[in-house]
Amino acid sequence: MNLDQARFFMVEQQIRPWDVLDPKILDLFMDVPRHFFVKEGNEGLAYSDIELSIGQGQTMMFPRVEGRLLQALDIDSEDSVLEIGTGSGFLTALIAKVAKDVTSVELYAEIQETAKPRLINFDNIHFEIGDGSSDWKDGQEYDVIVLTGSVAEIPQAYKEKLKLGGRLGVISGYSPAMTAQVLTRISNQEWEVETLFETDLDSLINAGESPSFKF
Repeated sequence: MNLDQARFFMVEQQIRPWDVLDPKILDLFMDVPRHFFVKEGNEGLAYSDIELSIGQGQTMMFPRVEGRLLQALDIDSEDSVLEIGTGSGFLTALIAKVAKDVTSVELYAEIQETAKPRLINFDNIHFEIGDGSSDWKDGQEYDVIVLTGSVAEIPQAYKEKLKLGGRLGVISGYSPAMTAQVLTRISNQEWEVETLFETDLDSLINAGESPSFKF
């Protein structure tokens, strides 16, 4: 199977069946070749429904999960986006294709340095290194914030970094039953919550561990 055909099957057999029906989102996954964002030698696995390592014990998010989140976030060309966790750069590329600009924060410098050449054709991505597990103190507010790893509890700081009407895409809870949600800021102290689906996702480093129970 050639890679173009594999990409088509990823969209039709993995992403679309997960109720990702927005043509803009489906076209994104067709336009951005995922095999450019995997480790050398893994190109043939880039469109499979499996976890792929990116180093430092981290893995790429499943495309179907990315698709559902992007559809719910409804990013447009006027939106400034904060992404916590550059990872492979694949989700960064999807966002950058539709957003005004993206600030992408990564804990591991070596992971981001690997991603940067894959994103060289984008001029609207700002790269930052640091721990964004609970906050990113840059003094900015954003139209959209995406956490690419799970958190035990949704950080209040990120809710407050949203502009009015801004959306936060987050997966929270404890393995194996986490919840993907989009929170929309509707006033200074109110956020509307849309629950999308249940899943299980590796946590952001330093975002909190599952509590231990003693009997």
